[in-house]
Amino acid sequence: MDWLIGAGRNTEGFQWHRADTITVVSIVVVGVVLTIVARLLVRRFQRKLEGTVSLTQDLNLQRATTLTHALSTAVIVAIWSIAILLVLGKVGVNLAPLLASAGVAGVALGFGAQSIVRDTLSGFFILLENQFGVGDIVEVQTAANAVGGKVESLTLRITTLRAFDGTLHVIPNGNIQVVSNKSRGWARAIVDVRVAYGEDVQRVRETLDELFEELKTEPAMRDWLMAGPSVLGIETLGDYGQVVRVVAETRPSKRFDTERVLRERISARLAERGIQVPLPTGMVPSRERR
Repeated sequence: MDWLIGAGRNTEGFQWHRADTITVVSIVVVGVVLTIVARLLVRRFQRKLEGTVSLTQDLNLQRATTLTHALSTAVIVAIWSIAILLVLGKVGVNLAPLLASAGVAGVALGFGAQSIVRDTLSGFFILLENQFGVGDIVEVQTAANAVGGKVESLTLRITTLRAFDGTLHVIPNGNIQVVSNKSRGWARAIVDVRVAYGEDVQRVRETLDELFEELKTEPAMRDWLMAGPSVLGIETLGDYGQVVRVVAETRPSKRFDTERVLRERISARLAERGIQVPLPTGMVPSRERR
């Protein structure tokens, strides 16, 4: 009789362990399936971010890879953290002390690493929204001051900018408040031409329009210009002369080069046509000095 009771108890224990094993295996299988599905969704998201082939395809690939790697890691960690907790609970481990310790550690880690979390989240959304990328000329407003330069690298935590004088600025992404991107779409070259009050503005306009038509036929300028150059008209009346403003829409990276070329060519053409530039009272051109 005792033997039958013991056998019955062993059978119940075996059935309980068998059911428990099946549950644990089911949790692991579900975790594997969710991991595969998550990776497929992340890859689909990556292909959408990469977009079509373009001049910035390498930068798009780098941005998409960084984003999807971070997203994939976060999802997989979440899936398997939950799976491990479920398995531990099923095999009889008391999760209450573990969860309490994890909660205390999470609070302490949250206070200690809140700047890192803020920087990482900010970097994630900078990449997701494509606010700027490597090679862009940007000006960012931080909590301290404004910093400008060319983006040399961009990670989830920091952005590095190389200023015009060569200074390398390392900026935590969480400190970026406003971004002014000067390398997207188009830029506007603005050149102010000063001419003496005695000059005919209409003649100045015709002279500049003639020059601009010549510039549009030059291969380098055709590549730089998107619209214009054109004369807007008199911008201001200064102490020594009138200011005529010239504008042109250019490729973002060629704005300053275009402005320099326009100043050089305009100065040479005005001198060639005998159009006087204003000088302060009492000064005369060097060629007229005795």
